[in-house]
Amino acid sequence: MTIEEILAGESKNVEFKVQRPKDSIKYMKTVIAFSNGEGGRIVFGVDDDTREVVGIPKENVFSEIDAITTAISDSCEPVVIPDVYLQTIEDKTIIIAEISSGKQRPYYIKSMGIKDGTYIRVSGTSRPAGRDLTAEMYYEDEGRSYDKVIRRDLTVTDEEIAELCRQMKEVAIANGKSKTQKEAVKDITKNVLLSWGLLAEAEDGSIHPTNGYVFLLGKDEFLSHIQCGMFKGKTRAVFVDKREYGGPLWQQIDDSFQFVLRNIHLGAKLEGIYRKDIYELPPDSIRELIINAVMNCSFLQNSHIQVAIYDDRLEITSPGGFMPGVTLDKMKEGYSKIRNRALAHAFSYMNLIEAWGSGIPKLMEAMQEYGLREPEFRDMEIGFRINLYRNMEETRIETDQDVQKVDQDIQKLTDDAVKISVYTEYNLTDKSKAVLALIKEQPDITERDCSSIGVEN
Repeated sequence: MTIEEILAGESKNVEFKVQRPKDSIKYMKTVIAFSNGEGGRIVFGVDDDTREVVGIPKENVFSEIDAITTAISDSCEPVVIPDVYLQTIEDKTIIIAEISSGKQRPYYIKSMGIKDGTYIRVSGTSRPAGRDLTAEMYYEDEGRSYDKVIRRDLTVTDEEIAELCRQMKEVAIANGKSKTQKEAVKDITKNVLLSWGLLAEAEDGSIHPTNGYVFLLGKDEFLSHIQCGMFKGKTRAVFVDKREYGGPLWQQIDDSFQFVLRNIHLGAKLEGIYRKDIYELPPDSIRELIINAVMNCSFLQNSHIQVAIYDDRLEITSPGGFMPGVTLDKMKEGYSKIRNRALAHAFSYMNLIEAWGSGIPKLMEAMQEYGLREPEFRDMEIGFRINLYRNMEETRIETDQDVQKVDQDIQKLTDDAVKISVYTEYNLTDKSKAVLALIKEQPDITERDCSSIGVEN
């Protein structure tokens, strides 16, 4: 711990205490939150308001260390073993209790019980995890996926299973990027869905849907919906448009994707004498981010995936923070840990995803190619958010009004004439200007005629 780190104040991984509180619960909540998260340090002997190093009396430091270590070991379930040590800063002694990220989540305060004593770290404070997040920790710790949990309260017929298999095959073929990929799509059966975890067999041999099956078909009317909104300005104060999409997840993804495309600028650029439409944000990246938000959504939380458009950014938020072992740096390098494994198998089959973990590196490259700033990633413990910032000037994309003018100019040409986009003078090449001049003089001239006199794309 350096004086610079102290002056920076408390954070997600650092908390200050002037002295050890007599009531250990006051700092045990932080110990639990660090254990359930990425770990952190509690620094005793620093004023959290003034950030002044007040220190611990030297004659008391060893008894204080013993008291802190004992309290943590006795109060937490499962047992937390802290690393407690001394450090001298500005000739004053402080005590640091370093808490590692736990491997047996959820951790909770023993005297409060798991329901009330489980805490997480959110925005530099320790808050109750709640029932849903606590349950998710159980699943993650046991290496299980919530979307594979059997729904014994529900039944499914062979006809319904066959219909789902048929629909998924249609989606897979439609999403194939080549004739070869489309032809490679095979039929799937009940046994395939069982192997993926979309169906499960009970002890009596009966077949039941899992949570993944329910979410995939959008049968949970609350949890498996995507909310989309467009706002005026840079906050959520004023709605311009809002939608909530239900139904099968693949349809929700497409509906949400189209919502974004309708509400961001479509511009154009010239390639030779032809106009090419181009969105201000990379469409493939937008679609992939929505898909990733679905695959990594914590359906245990009572909240929705949200897609929000502001004047300055596109914001995609998915309930559920980083999975254990996942960091922002690892994610940028292509590391992936799927929360909903059954859905991931289904999405892979339907050609909605290509290679797990490739989305973020591809996004970084695409934003760079568009001349836009690097995406912003925010781990909010209970959710994960990605912001794509809009910047029309840097991308040199024409506005919607410009595109409309171009289309009007094109309509003035005859059907047999060369189709070109008429932009301002700085956007036209010399060859394009020559072609335009010829068309004005000879409205019936064809592209072939243009080529024959030495004017080409």
